[in-house]
Amino acid sequence: MSTIKINVLHTGEVCVSPYLPYGDGAGTLKAAGIGVKKEDRLWLPVSAYLIEHPKGLFLYDTGWDRSMSPDGVFDKKAQIKSLGSRLLYETNQGRVPAGQAVGEQLAAMGISPSDLDIVMISHLDCDHANGLPQVRGAKRIVVSADEMAFANGGPAMNRVRYQDIWWKDSGIETFDWNGEEGPFGKSYDVLGDGSLVMVNIRGHADGQCALKITGEDGRYVLLFADGGYSTRSWKEQIMPGICADPESMRKSLAWIRDMSEDPRCVESLANHDSDVVPHTIELRSD
Repeated sequence: MSTIKINVLHTGEVCVSPYLPYGDGAGTLKAAGIGVKKEDRLWLPVSAYLIEHPKGLFLYDTGWDRSMSPDGVFDKKAQIKSLGSRLLYETNQGRVPAGQAVGEQLAAMGISPSDLDIVMISHLDCDHANGLPQVRGAKRIVVSADEMAFANGGPAMNRVRYQDIWWKDSGIETFDWNGEEGPFGKSYDVLGDGSLVMVNIRGHADGQCALKITGEDGRYVLLFADGGYSTRSWKEQIMPGICADPESMRKSLAWIRDMSEDPRCVESLANHDSDVVPHTIELRSD
């Protein structure tokens, strides 16, 4: 019997305008929180995923670094420094209670960064890549070449959106597509056996990847990062308030819906779904 375990971890929370996750047509300013009352903002979980696989230990996304909340509470000054941008802080704030940074949770499981075979980054936004210092020392850290190119170039707003201080000293590598899965026929088979496949779901970011984790019996778990903000996103096909490529985002959301409704799909999870609590999923092959 072969078992893959997916541990859903919450690495703190992010505070955003309600028009960011569900602001289809609301406009960039509202989605960025401009003119939105503090009391109307939403606190959403920031997830990372530890995958215990017969071929090793893998991590998908890293969440927030401890430097966002040095004392485990909201800390404006620390966050601006950790984010590297006052403007980015105005768009989203974070808090990381004691023990919730990904490195702390791994340590509580008896896992050190050097035990991680590959850390896979869905895309390079702050609440996915800011925690990379927590896993420095992992055997490999990877992100799509398309995402790295987008973070280093792309539209002018990327100069605020992406700050290379989160990853520049991490030893991160880029990968090129080696498969044709997904809405754009671009995927990366991490182990070469189809069990861990990074699937390009651009729209939110050019190089963003969902992770499809498949057991020997063909059942799978889909982790779709910011391809949507909850189950509601794909069920109702709700576009977020900010996306780099709206047409591609619609195509990615439709693909997420189709994959999520497939009877072989065990669970389909967005990174910031407030209805999801930390838990462990097992893909067993008897």
